[in-house]
Amino acid sequence: MRRCPRNPILTRDDIPDLLPSLVDATSVFNPGAIKVDGKYVLMLRVQSRSRETHFLVAESKNGIDFKVRDELVHFRGIDRVRPVIYHCYDARITKLDGVSYIMFAMDMDRGCRLGIGKTIDFRDFEFMGVASSRDMRNGVVFPEKVDGKYLRLDRPNRLKREGEAASGSTICVSQSRDLIHWKTVAPIMSGRFHYWDELIGPGPPPVKTRDGWLSVYHGVATHFGSANIYQGGVFLMDLKDPSRVIARGRYNILEPREPYELIGQVPNVCFPSGMIVEDYDRQGFAEGDSKVFIYYGAADTAVGLLMTTIRELVEAARMS
Repeated sequence: MRRCPRNPILTRDDIPDLLPSLVDATSVFNPGAIKVDGKYVLMLRVQSRSRETHFLVAESKNGIDFKVRDELVHFRGIDRVRPVIYHCYDARITKLDGVSYIMFAMDMDRGCRLGIGKTIDFRDFEFMGVASSRDMRNGVVFPEKVDGKYLRLDRPNRLKREGEAASGSTICVSQSRDLIHWKTVAPIMSGRFHYWDELIGPGPPPVKTRDGWLSVYHGVATHFGSANIYQGGVFLMDLKDPSRVIARGRYNILEPREPYELIGQVPNVCFPSGMIVEDYDRQGFAEGDSKVFIYYGAADTAVGLLMTTIRELVEAARMS
């Protein structure tokens, strides 16, 4: 993994003031990412000084130099959801049949739920519904149906540590016929106690490769007395049966090392959330030598960019 020399590529200084909701933004991080009509598009998590979260869209011609639009994203219909939604954040974007589906976390009275919306042009956004009935985060939809059903990776929040938000140590595969009602197929991967990925959760949506479904995930080392450390890793799932993990890298592929990753709103955080693959073959598989851009939140304060290839990620997944 090679950090972009321009990192961090987005900071609070890049966020426009949008009265009355957003003035002098505190942070920008954990973006969803997609390439549409030759443009690189990020859906940013932006936090205001009131500690409210907003989605903003940023666009780029080269994947590095982004311009943030001067308007807040609003999902048409989300205002009708009850009980109240306090925060929406950490968007993951998947394109299926010409539609971009956006799954994101929603903080509500009884914990975190997954919401899902859709857009065609990243101008008009429609809220489709609440897509989880229990406390859950990190929902990422596969870019293809498998056996006629939608699939996603998700992470139930079953762990509650004193003074911290609910979290989880197991990634699951779930399936759905309508993107709203989901049933867990199987837990596929758990955290490794005492190592870099004790707590885990999905990162960007999986990528179809000849070697399997390639997925980047985040892991949290919790055994350090002073702080949790958020890192990135990679694994492969079977193409026909994604509930079967066929390779999982022993080592992280990303860890906090640079000042903007070590120091910030939440120190020691690298949180991969968006991934853009440049080249696919005619059958829809990512090319082995394709350039890959991975976008991540740095210290819950800024956005960083990593550059790699599909081949390097597959090799990292097989390194045990």
